[in-house]
Amino acid sequence: MVAVQSALAARPGMVTGARALSHFGEHAAGWLGLAAAGASLNRSRRRDWLVAAAGTLAAHAAAVVVKRVIRRQRPHHPAVAVNVATPSALSFPSAHATSTTAAAILLGRITGWPLPAVLIPPMALSRILLGVHYPSDVAAGVLVGAAVAAGARALDGALGGAPDAPQSRTEGTSAGP
Repeated sequence: MVAVQSALAARPGMVTGARALSHFGEHAAGWLGLAAAGASLNRSRRRDWLVAAAGTLAAHAAAVVVKRVIRRQRPHHPAVAVNVATPSALSFPSAHATSTTAAAILLGRITGWPLPAVLIPPMALSRILLGVHYPSDVAAGVLVGAAVAAGARALDGALGGAPDAPQSRTEGTSAGP
């Protein structure tokens, strides 16, 4: 944690960007808002957007439950700067990493974009840079989020949802005769 903060905190915009990610991911609100917007704007894929919202919310809830069972306290060391306020003193697993992972997997399934590769690392790193999570909190959050996303996809499939293949971004356009 100290190494991450030493390497990145002094770079312009790093802490500000990490704080912005933190606020966006608080209680999964940003991801839930995106899924709700998708559900309202993309009627043909509404079910998929709602599955993404439900999976993201379930991932956040799972992280909260695990935090209350494990009860690991957030980092508290004089060498670690805490750069953002948190709603609780519990840290394991990172709910931000958990909900972001679930959202990235489930939203990536809809869009066909490589969202896990683009979204998970910055959120995970931001939690360490902000001094509010140990690396193991973040790693556990990613694992829990991936497991919940897989469960949401499996449940949706069992209930007759769309197959796992993402919709082509050119679907619906004329490609031939």
